[in-house]
Order: sequence, then structure tokens, then C-alpha cells
Amino acid sequence: MIPLIVDLETEWRGGQNQALLLLKGLYERGDAAELVATHGSSISHRAKKEGIYVHSVSRNMPRLSAAAKIRSILSEGRIELVHANEAHAVTAAWLAVRRRNLPFVVSRRVGYPLSKGWIAQSRYRRANCILANSQWVAEQAVASGADKDKIRVVHEGALIPAPVTPAARVQARQRWRVADSTPLLGCVGVLLPDKGQEWLIRSLAEVRRVFPDARLLLAGDGSTRHGLEKLTAELHLKSAVIFAGFVKDVESVYAALDVFLLPSFFEAFNNSLLAAMAYEVPSIAFARGALPEIIENGKNGLLVSGPDVGEIASAIKNILGDKGFARALGTAGRQRVAENFSADQMIEGTLKVYEEVLGLS
Repeated sequence: MIPLIVDLETEWRGGQNQALLLLKGLYERGDAAELVATHGSSISHRAKKEGIYVHSVSRNMPRLSAAAKIRSILSEGRIELVHANEAHAVTAAWLAVRRRNLPFVVSRRVGYPLSKGWIAQSRYRRANCILANSQWVAEQAVASGADKDKIRVVHEGALIPAPVTPAARVQARQRWRVADSTPLLGCVGVLLPDKGQEWLIRSLAEVRRVFPDARLLLAGDGSTRHGLEKLTAELHLKSAVIFAGFVKDVESVYAALDVFLLPSFFEAFNNSLLAAMAYEVPSIAFARGALPEIIENGKNGLLVSGPDVGEIASAIKNILGDKGFARALGTAGRQRVAENFSADQMIEGTLKVYEEVLGLS
């Protein structure tokens, strides 16, 4: 099997992480997958380091450039299906395959309604399969016009790391200049209004009434960083909040944390939450979007209703104040990911979709 995966995103986010995991998994299983990516993008750089065959396209007008590149690749006759991994790629791949009798798979990783425009609708009508990363995303797609019979749900997956040793925890905390006894909360994700980091900062002020040394580590960058830094100053929390920026070796964040928090308002799924749970970090998330598909409240993590400082702070204090409860949540969280959301399960699920659209199953 030789699929062509198309991803034109320049930054490194969850979808690109999943595409690289998929490409590596296909190679390990003996399939010669190939990638179309923009020149100099994060996924292009990382894929090349892993020995993945990468076709680079220009950053200028990337969709048209990619469409031309895909048509050229398909003319060679070795590609058996095309898989568009993100929105820009969907347009480029559709332009290349719309008049070809070739299986076309589209990943859907957002919960926004499908556009009603002719081009947007045509792209999804042409797809042989729409690969939703959660049941919630599948439902949103159907509600906005997608063909229910074409949708398959394959949850995103995480690698299951070795348990964090005490020495690794100490080393990780030294990087962030955090003492071993300091309660450390953390969030990994781009800093945007709908990601909700504001509510973690506000909740930290409340948590520090009971745990005065508690600190918050925010790994990620984005448009709201300046506003968040201003908020920390207003709440007299400048020394308590660590703005780490984009962290390439994000493992050093998870290894350091006592509690992971995901205050996202509109989440289709979330790689960072999966990773934190896989690292046995007790995790708290808003009960929004697809996040209740990951966390079973009170069993392998905690769900809160949303931007309620008292509710968020109470959940944090429950974990920090009961080490036995924290350990139980962490252990159950890792088990939850290993049994339901591992990278291997994502790869096998995607392979089944490929076999289905190729008529092999």
C-alpha cells in the first residue's frame, strides 16, 4: 500500500503530530507512504529526519503549488490513495484528484460546521471517506451536511512513554527552576482566546490561598500571550506563572507537573491531554467538545463545566490535597489512554479505513 499524505500546515500542532505518527507507523509496517508538505514546515523537517519520503511545495500559494505537485506524483502511477490531513490540504488534494478515479480520504479535526459554499461541499462529496478524530466531530460534520455513510471515527493516539522516574522528575523541574516540593500546574497548547488559559491564571490566584507556593507553567505561544502576561501582573502572579513559549521537547513539561489542565472551550480532541494522561499526570479539562470522550469524570481525570474559577480551583485543590487520589487518577488516566487512545490504535484504525476505500476489506 502506498498512500500519499498531504499536510500544508507550517506550524507544529496536534494534526501534524498525528500525521507523523501515522507515517512512521506505516513505514514500520512495511508500507511506503509519502508526504506532501510545504517547504521548511515543521512536519517536513521532522518527517525527513525520520526517513520519510517528502515532496516539498512552495509556501507561496501552497494549495495551487501542492495541487500541481500531487498531479505530477499521481501521473507516475504508484500512489494508491490520497489522504488530506488538514484544511489547506483538502483543497489542494481535491483539485488534484477530482477528475481521477482514485480513493480520496479527508481528515476532519475541527468541530466547526462545514462551509455551505460550492467548493467546500464539493470537496467532501468527492471524498470516499471522511475521517473524524472524535464522535463529536463526526456529529458536527453530519449536522452541517456531510454524508453520514462516508464518516469513520478514528480517535487520535498518543505514544505510551516509560513511567517518569523520580530522577527524571527532578531534572525536568530543574529546567523550569521549580523545587521538588512546589505544587506545579501546567497546560500545553497554543495561546488563543478559545484555549482558555486566562481561567487557569485566575484559578491559580484562588488555589494559592490554600497552596501559597503553587505555580503554573504555560507551554505554548500565541496571540493572547501579552494579555495573559498583563493579567498575571494585575493579579500579582508574575513570579508564579512560567511562560515557557513553544517547547519542542514537551516531555520535559509533562515530567515536571503535578496537575495538567485543559481549559479549552471548543476542542475536537486533544493530543496534549492524551500525552499528559499517558505520563500519569492527574488531568482536569472543560467538559466541552470531545473532551468527555477522553476523560471519565472522577475515574481517570476530572471534568469541570467551564470558566468557573471556584469550580476549577476546587478540582485542583482536590488533587493537590489528596496524594492517594492524585495517584489513582494518574494511574487510571494512563490506562485509559493505553487501552483506548494509543498511537498504535490510531494507526491500525487508519489502515482499516485505507483498506476499506481500496476494497481490500
